[in-house]
Amino acid sequence: MSGVVPIPIARPQIGEQEQAAVAAVLASGRLVQGSEVAAFEEEFCAQVVAGRRGIAVNSGTSALHVGLLALGIGPGDEVVVPSFTFAATANAVRLCGGVPVFADVDPVTFCLDPAAVEAALTPRTRAVVPVHLFGQPADMTRIGALAAEHGLRVLEDAAQAHGATWQGAPVGALGDAGAFSFYPTKNMTSGEGGMLTTADAGVERTARLLRNQGMEERYRNEIVGLNYRMTDVHAAIGRVQLRRLAEWTAARRRNAAALTAALTDLGVPGITLPRTASGAGHVWHQYTLRVAAGRDAFVEELTRRGVGAAAYYPVGVHRLPAHADGVVPNPLPHTDAAAAEVCSIPVHPGLGEGDVERIAEAVDAAARLLA
Repeated sequence: MSGVVPIPIARPQIGEQEQAAVAAVLASGRLVQGSEVAAFEEEFCAQVVAGRRGIAVNSGTSALHVGLLALGIGPGDEVVVPSFTFAATANAVRLCGGVPVFADVDPVTFCLDPAAVEAALTPRTRAVVPVHLFGQPADMTRIGALAAEHGLRVLEDAAQAHGATWQGAPVGALGDAGAFSFYPTKNMTSGEGGMLTTADAGVERTARLLRNQGMEERYRNEIVGLNYRMTDVHAAIGRVQLRRLAEWTAARRRNAAALTAALTDLGVPGITLPRTASGAGHVWHQYTLRVAAGRDAFVEELTRRGVGAAAYYPVGVHRLPAHADGVVPNPLPHTDAAAAEVCSIPVHPGLGEGDVERIAEAVDAAARLLA
């Protein structure tokens, strides 16, 4: 609509403190894997994952890849993953030579369904990667019990869930390892980057070797490694962002509560609002609606009205060409339904006064127009 300033689906919060931190690193002349990276690892883990150890890398995908390798995943190993997620989750399995086995999601939380995980297990299964999607934790109680019973490793994909909790415990500290992303649209950013977290000293050391060409001492390559190092520039940004993570999480939660209240009062037709599972501490990376019919037209109408909206993961990973030969042992009806029906609307901490009301009114108008 002409003359309306759009409300974006995401708005990275970058200011003078981040700029000053970057300038200080550039002035120092130490740009890669120096004191800023070490400090970021320590501070992030103390604040976010109850003091586990952290290995900073150059992306969330790298954190997943290094995590799986450090957990011993290799050629032919089956790893259970959801299909309703970003492809990086399954890509990391492939990069290890493993086989992604796609399991269905819970229709309410959109996270990996423990019953579907159990149904997908075979003698070749070595690990499971639950994704804490949109900021809501997967059921780590049941997934953890399955892993213990069957001797599986658990790598949490916490790319969208900085600060989320399950039964009071932080995600990224519930499995054998956790992988976080600091991509610009995440709940906090380092510009680009990732973090692997673990309490296992062996996994930590292997991950540190893997990210740095397989060496702890220069020119003493112990294993075949990768160049997944984080720069001090990115770590400096991350350290500044980390200091505001709790504030931003609180704002996301307030915005989510306000959206739910406003949309409930309006009685929007054909729309199912998101729900938080019992025991979950949601951090609202996205506020995700289910649209009964015409999801794509609904997104287009919201965009026309100046409200950013996005249909994340409109194709299940198991249906992508890159993973067409992946293992799908059982039908994935909830994955296919979510891919066709859900969309996200703004919930980020950059929302201004009146934005929540404007978003709710646009959702109501678009839904009634298309009903």
